[in-house]
Amino acid sequence: MTKLKLNQGFSLIELLVVLVILGLIAGLVVPNIMQRREDAKVRAAKAEIQRLSMAVDEFYLDSGRAPRELRELVERPGNARNWNGPYVNASNLVDPWDNPYNYRYPGQHRSFDIFSHGADGSPGGEGINAQIANWD
Repeated sequence: MTKLKLNQGFSLIELLVVLVILGLIAGLVVPNIMQRREDAKVRAAKAEIQRLSMAVDEFYLDSGRAPRELRELVERPGNARNWNGPYVNASNLVDPWDNPYNYRYPGQHRSFDIFSHGADGSPGGEGINAQIANWD
């Protein structure tokens, strides 16, 4: 009767080959996932700016004037009559990159401007760093 010798684990070379393969897969997949995540943030910022624009319009209809700052959509200003807010949650006043949305009244492009500077938080830029605004 012969005893079969069973292999006790993996060799170092086998483990290295598996690690290289996993590294290659991660190198191909992770950048695509990260790009999709950033694209989703851009879409979320566009939707939030539209929502804020509607809230400003609603504030105007209720109060007879446009808000001087976005914070007035959350907290009742002392001189606002017929304020029926809050019109949005305080969390809606920051973009997906945790920068506050910019609000300008009177606006340069519309009666009021709401915009985000994108992922880098700086004016200008392209792609995910481009400005996202209610007049685009």
